[in-house]
Amino acid sequence: MKIPGANFETYLQNTTAVSYDGGRLLVATPSLFAAEALERQLSATIARAVERVAKDPVEVVFQVDGSIASSAHPSPHESAPKATPRADDRQASPVPALRPHFTFDTFIVGASNELAHAAAARVAEAPGRVYNPLYIYSGVGLGKTHLAQAVAHQLIAQGRRAIYVTSERFTNDYITAIRDGRANDFREHYRSTDVLVIDDIQFIAGKEQTQEGFFHTYNELHMTGRQVVVTGDEPARQSLLEQRIQSRLEGGLVVDIQPPDYEMRYAILRSKAQHADADISPAVIDMLARRPLGNIRELEGCLNRLLAYVQLTGQPMTPDVAAHAIRSLLAEHPAPVATPASIVRAVADHFSLDEEALRGRRRDKRTAHARHVAMYLLREDGRLTSPQVGRLLGGKDHSTVLYGEKKLQERLERDPTLRQELTSIRQSFSQRAVSP
Repeated sequence: MKIPGANFETYLQNTTAVSYDGGRLLVATPSLFAAEALERQLSATIARAVERVAKDPVEVVFQVDGSIASSAHPSPHESAPKATPRADDRQASPVPALRPHFTFDTFIVGASNELAHAAAARVAEAPGRVYNPLYIYSGVGLGKTHLAQAVAHQLIAQGRRAIYVTSERFTNDYITAIRDGRANDFREHYRSTDVLVIDDIQFIAGKEQTQEGFFHTYNELHMTGRQVVVTGDEPARQSLLEQRIQSRLEGGLVVDIQPPDYEMRYAILRSKAQHADADISPAVIDMLARRPLGNIRELEGCLNRLLAYVQLTGQPMTPDVAAHAIRSLLAEHPAPVATPASIVRAVADHFSLDEEALRGRRRDKRTAHARHVAMYLLREDGRLTSPQVGRLLGGKDHSTVLYGEKKLQERLERDPTLRQELTSIRQSFSQRAVSP
């Protein structure tokens, strides 16, 4: 009832629950891409369903088992995934929740995330000595968890002890420790690590006891020169966290990740296709990269849907087949309407200009550049003709509009800052799109 039929048939129908031990549910899947898709898209839904029955917090783990590729319920004679570790064994493992592929090697770097990537890599090289704490924030599905786990992976490879934990798990551990009278065990566990990585810190907002636990844990680690990495969904000062925690997070390095531009989306899709050993033509990758999706997770979801569709139907991997395969996903995430008025307003706001300045005759460098950006976006995103753009911008001749568009297009090919600028403006008018 919670999951669309297409998603159930694609990802869940051929899976099976292998074991449930100590709050950990192990689910076997027939393929790697199914396991990754379930982890990204449905793990929270599955966990909530099991928690309603188990009456306790649940961690859902997916494991590939090729023996169930054609059957949702393997017989006792078929090979089964390895048994899940017992609770005591898991406590001895410093990083039970790390995903093997969330490393620096698999992270695609572009204009939207290069600062965050460079900061995380530097922290992994010199933990506790630079950028402590490191706070990475972004919207959903843009790669902050990937970077946070990459730091932990690299430090573990160096022989250091690292703890990666979601804020929900940190909260559960803290509440359980207080309830069971094991506060000392909690402190010893979290304060004995070389590096503490906490994901999605915003979820401890409003939880006074958990914030208290985090505050003292952070102070102990920071004062003894050990590294803290935190991710969130907004700047620390705009969060609902206690002011003293905001202050601690802002005392290190705060970096953000922006939505990927076309070039980065293309690179991500090509990398994911290679990882899945899928032969996908540049035309299909280009078609997917141009889809109106808001983040990397949705982009990967499109690719996974396409791979599953081709695998299950036996059809060739063509742009037409790809468009048909992902049509329902695009229907769930329609592109915001970019009206001419919203585009002009977003450009004017970005360059701190009055809209009338864009329509006027001023030719100073900043105004001329902003006007060319407006011309380009009105043509590309507003789908206006050059005469329509000219009339909207104060009666400019259509040849002037074509010249401005061409000039900006030439710069785009060699200027990553300009590409990032366009991404920021597009995000602005997409978020506040208005009806024409």
